[in-house]
Amino acid sequence: MEESISQPGIFCIRCGRAYPTGVHPFQCPNCGGLFDFRGGLHFDPDQVDPSQPGIWRYRHTFGLPAELEPVSLGEGSTPLVWAKVLGRRVAFKCEYLNPSGSFKDRGSALISAWLRGQGVREAVEDSSGNAGASLAAYAARAGIMVRIYVPESASGPKRKQIEAYGAELVPILGSRSDVSEAVRVAAEAGKAYASHAYLPFNLPGYATAAYEIAEQLDGMPGSVIVPAGQGGLLLGLARGFEALRIANKIDTGPVIFGVQARVCAPLVDLFSSGNAGADREQPTLAEGVRVRNPLRAEAVLAAVKASQGWMVATDETDILPARDALAGLGFYVEPTSAIVWAALKQNIDKLPDPIVLILTGSGLKYG
Repeated sequence: MEESISQPGIFCIRCGRAYPTGVHPFQCPNCGGLFDFRGGLHFDPDQVDPSQPGIWRYRHTFGLPAELEPVSLGEGSTPLVWAKVLGRRVAFKCEYLNPSGSFKDRGSALISAWLRGQGVREAVEDSSGNAGASLAAYAARAGIMVRIYVPESASGPKRKQIEAYGAELVPILGSRSDVSEAVRVAAEAGKAYASHAYLPFNLPGYATAAYEIAEQLDGMPGSVIVPAGQGGLLLGLARGFEALRIANKIDTGPVIFGVQARVCAPLVDLFSSGNAGADREQPTLAEGVRVRNPLRAEAVLAAVKASQGWMVATDETDILPARDALAGLGFYVEPTSAIVWAALKQNIDKLPDPIVLILTGSGLKYG
């Protein structure tokens, strides 16, 4: 592949090659490494533009070409709702109120805009459900046809949602890893791979949730609890809080807790012992975090450790009671979102105030 003028600030983390324009590889064609933004995110409160739609008011932080036309469905600006629980005041960031029902919309808006700017009109993606539904929505908005590969076991409402947006649904029998392998075959055959795991463009989108939280609190949170499969949301939040810390010249950001289901918890294993543990991609009610080999594990764990945080695991038997407890507070979320409640109960004495839980996906998607 011939390299041309590079996309500003995006390089292979392994060999340092700049991301090429005119083509759209999902990984480095030179060494197979991941592409990522170099040098962190830059946040300038004076450049926040409220005239822009959705999260695009923060577009100066995105590292994308200035001429890129936004794709938006009104994502972002989700509420931060307080409740007195377990003897503490806790804030709940309601990401399940994004247009497609999950936090993924913050990333899909950027990925879809980038794809359209590259002239892509057809793309493929793999997902346990939410990322596929989100990309299908934003691709429809951008005029891009997408084919979404999902596990055969994916939630029925998510599958219907993907098809409702006009995307082609491709169910794959087997594990989540089998789904990833199927879409890689399509990508290696030449299809544009709009991957929320491989591509870095969604990460600055996720960081916008950090900017909103800081605005809503009028300051930094003390601790943040977030579900982690690939860990993209956690990584984006960490980078957003770091950009805010630098911009506001303060000493520390929040302590970050990443949460996984114990039956599939490679990030927890890596955090606690330095290895991924047993090959355990067992079925879990928290299907959105069922990821055996998180691609950006090193960066995710570095972000958690830099925050003085932890990776924690939730037992399967705690997930539905956690969902019901959140519903009892008025938050109707899917089981993947509910694992943050179980983590809160486990670690309530370790968490500095103010505490923020990220509720990632709507309960309407589960069933």
